[in-house]
Amino acid sequence: MTRVMTLLLIASAASAQTAAPGNDTIREDELRADLFFLASDDMRGRLTETPENTLAASFIRARFERLGLKPMGPEGSYYQPFRLMRSVLGETNTLELVIGDGPTYRAQLRREFHPTPFSPTASAEGELAFVGYGLRAPKLGHDDYRGDVRGKIVLVLEHEPGEKDADSRFDGVVASEYSRDIRKAMYAQTAGAVGVLFVSDVHNHDEEGNFEEGSRRNWPDTPSRVPRYALAVWAEAVRIPVAEVSPALLGTFFDVPFVELTRRADAPGGMEPKMFPSVRVRLTTGVERTIVSDRNVVAAIEGSDPQRKDEWVVICAHYDHDGADGARVFNGADDDGSGSVALLEIAEAYATGARQGAAPRRSVLFAAWNSEERGLLGAWAYAEAPLVPLAQTVATLNMDMIGRNEEVPVGGGRRFRGLELQTAESNRNTVHIMGYTYSGDLKRSVEEANRFTELELEMDYDNNESNLLRRSDQWPFLQKGVPSLFFHTGLHPDYHTEFDVPERIQYEKMTRIARLVHQLSWELAQADGRPQFDRPERAAAIP
Repeated sequence: MTRVMTLLLIASAASAQTAAPGNDTIREDELRADLFFLASDDMRGRLTETPENTLAASFIRARFERLGLKPMGPEGSYYQPFRLMRSVLGETNTLELVIGDGPTYRAQLRREFHPTPFSPTASAEGELAFVGYGLRAPKLGHDDYRGDVRGKIVLVLEHEPGEKDADSRFDGVVASEYSRDIRKAMYAQTAGAVGVLFVSDVHNHDEEGNFEEGSRRNWPDTPSRVPRYALAVWAEAVRIPVAEVSPALLGTFFDVPFVELTRRADAPGGMEPKMFPSVRVRLTTGVERTIVSDRNVVAAIEGSDPQRKDEWVVICAHYDHDGADGARVFNGADDDGSGSVALLEIAEAYATGARQGAAPRRSVLFAAWNSEERGLLGAWAYAEAPLVPLAQTVATLNMDMIGRNEEVPVGGGRRFRGLELQTAESNRNTVHIMGYTYSGDLKRSVEEANRFTELELEMDYDNNESNLLRRSDQWPFLQKGVPSLFFHTGLHPDYHTEFDVPERIQYEKMTRIARLVHQLSWELAQADGRPQFDRPERAAAIP
C-alpha cells in the first residue's frame, strides 16, 4: 500500500466517524473522585518501593478487573513484573594513572573520581584511548570507534556533538538517546574496551561547577530519601568498570590542553580514537547492588476484526510520584495522577462500548507504568520486553500532567529552561502535543480527532531546551520506532512540590483531553491504514 493511500484511508475513516462509543462516559465528577483518592495525603506521594505505591497499583488493577478487561501480565495477571537496581558505594574504589616510567598518581575518591551508579564491581588495567563522545550512531553516520580500542580504557566525553545546535544531526537541542551514559558504556564494551572513564565536555560546559559536589550527589554521605534506581536488565549487561573523573585531574596527562583535545570530538561523523600509549590506567570500582521488584499494571480490550485484532493501540500514564518527606507530601495530582485517572476513564469508555456491541477493530492496551519519576523505568522495562510486539503496535498515546494550565513565571529557574514566560490564564484551553515530528500521519490524526473537543493543540516542544519530549513515557516507544504522542498541559510552579494537589486541577479541561485521547485511539483502532514512523534515524534503541 502506498503512503498516499494509507493517508487517504486514515483520513476517510476519521471523517466518517461520529464520537467514539462511550466517549460521553468520560465524566468530570468521576475523574475528580478518583484523583482525590489517588493523590490524597494518605497515598503519601506513591513513591516507588513504598506501601502506598503498591496500593496505587492495586487500585488500578481492581478497576481494570471490575471493567472486565483482559489481564495482560504473565499467567493471567494484571501486573507486568520487572526489576530495578539501586546501588551504594562499595569499600574498594581506586583509580591510578601512570605516565611512562613515572610515579603512580592515585586519584582521590569523590574529589577526583567516582564510579557511576550503574558500574559493576570490577577491575581493569590498560592504556588510555580518547574516543570523543564515545558514540556509535550508524543511522546518523557517526562513529567514534573507527579504530581498535580492544584492551584499552577509554576516555569518553559526556553529552553529544552539537547539543546547542537546533539543526544537530542528533536531536537538535534536546538530548538524544544515543548520549545516555549507560548506552555509551555498552558501545565501549562492544568495541572491546576494558573500562570507561567519563569526563565533562569542558569546551561546552566550562560552567559545570565543583566536581566534588557532583560526586557527593551521586554518592551522598547519608542515604537519600529517594533512592536512585537503574533498570536491572541494563545495569547487568555492563560488565566493565565505569567511572567519572574530574577534568582537572586529566590536565597534566596530555600533550595538548585538555579543552583543545575535547574540541576534536565535534568532528563531523565522529573521530578516530586518539591513543595515549604512555598513559596507563588501573581502575577498580566497588558498587554494592540491590535488586528491587517492580511492576506495571496492564490490561486490554481485544479487537473485533480478525484481520486487525493482532495490531495494537497503547494508551498509557504513570501512577508513581515523589513520595513524602515527613509531613510534606508530594501528592502528584497533576504529575501524574491526572493521566492515571484519565486512563481509567478511557478504559471504562472502551468497556462500555464493547458491552454495547461496539468493540474496536484493533486491540487496545491500557498501561499504567511505574517508576516514571525514577527514569521512565516502567515504560523502558516494557519496551525492552513488550507484552505485544512493537512491530504490531500502531501507536502509543501517553498522558502525563494533563490537569493544569502551563505557567512559566519570572525567576522560575532551571526547571523552566527553554520555556517562554506565560500565564496560566493564557493557556486555559491549550494542550501540548509532543512526538509530532516523528509521525506526520499521527499529527494529522490528532488534529482530526480534536474536532469534538476544540482544544488548542500546541505543537512546539519537540526540539526545545526543556527536553520535555524525553521526560515522559512515550520516549522509549519513539526510540523503538513506534509512532507516539505525549499529551501534556505544561509545567507550572506547583510541579514536583507539595502544592500539586487535587484541589488545583482543572477538571473540565482534563475531561476534554481524556475524551480527545479516547477519540484518537478509537479512530486509530478503526482505520484500515496505520500511521508511519518518519524518523527511523532517531530511533536509537532499535537493535
